[in-house]
Amino acid sequence: MSTSMPELGEHVLLAIDTAIGTTVALGVDGRVHVASSDDARGHAEAIGRLLDEVFRASDASPAQVTGVVAGIGPGPFTGLRVGIAAAHAFAIGAGAPLLPLEGHAAVALDAFEQGTKDPVRVVQDARRRELFVTEFTGLDAAGIPVGTGGPRLVARSEYEELPGDIWPERIPAAALVRLAARHLTAGRPFENDRALYLRSPDVSQPAAPKRVSA
Repeated sequence: MSTSMPELGEHVLLAIDTAIGTTVALGVDGRVHVASSDDARGHAEAIGRLLDEVFRASDASPAQVTGVVAGIGPGPFTGLRVGIAAAHAFAIGAGAPLLPLEGHAAVALDAFEQGTKDPVRVVQDARRRELFVTEFTGLDAAGIPVGTGGPRLVARSEYEELPGDIWPERIPAAALVRLAARHLTAGRPFENDRALYLRSPDVSQPAAPKRVSA
């Protein structure tokens, strides 16, 4: 899939997100090319194929990329780390800067640009009977969503639906590209280069064995 994106300017931006399924987008020459997979577990298997798809569709080469957008979540540990690692590896290989952004901001950007006037709350399944929740009030002068709370974990038992709630089926990588272009144009900082798991990973490093005295 390909759509027009005039705000790209001279930027060639690649976005990778694996918070919900796997989505890759490449913005080049005023257009953004998107490829995605809804497989909730096959992130590592899908990324290579999706990268090949967007580069073939755009006739661009990896050497042209000027920035790599990493979707930093929130998301589950197992899936999220695959996309972030892929973004890191591509940025190093292309000699391009890593541009970390929150996926929920991209969801909010799409919602506001599609005509939503009221504040929105992005709600995502976090498993373990919990939800990831982030609130936004609208777009600022640079066209960037204004966050007012979160992301945070909320127990499903405590969740009460509101009219502005959005449950994304996937994180829109094209909106991540658009958001990154606006950050660059406005000179806005990107997020910290750290994954937003919002909880400890399922697997942890075992403690060192205790020393036994003779």
